[in-house]
Amino acid sequence: MAVVLTKTVLKSGVWSGRAARDDGAGHPAPRLSAGHADHPLDPPDVVATKEAGQWDVHLTLPATLLSDGVQTILIQDDESGQTVESVTLIAGDALDEDFRGEVSLLRADLDLLKAAFRRLGTEGGP
Repeated sequence: MAVVLTKTVLKSGVWSGRAARDDGAGHPAPRLSAGHADHPLDPPDVVATKEAGQWDVHLTLPATLLSDGVQTILIQDDESGQTVESVTLIAGDALDEDFRGEVSLLRADLDLLKAAFRRLGTEGGP
């Protein structure tokens, strides 16, 4: 009777998802909690949908979490204690360095491909 939580959208500081039980309908709404770095956050809102056994979940992300680096919020099923979803926020300097590194790797890969195509063109290839 595990809870399955799937992200649908992150907009205007509210993470939204759809929760369901893996064994179908007929169960009460899941009790979910959220936390960041061992600190509890306000619990997500869980609202029944028109579809039996499914609930919309909305978690308002506190502005205090927006800072340089990587922040991870865990959403847990209170009944089982299992983490059912995580939200990762990346901002500031860590983001810039990550993108620069990725672009550098992409440029190196592109240079390798260009060299291979040039070699193939001059050697006559298969």
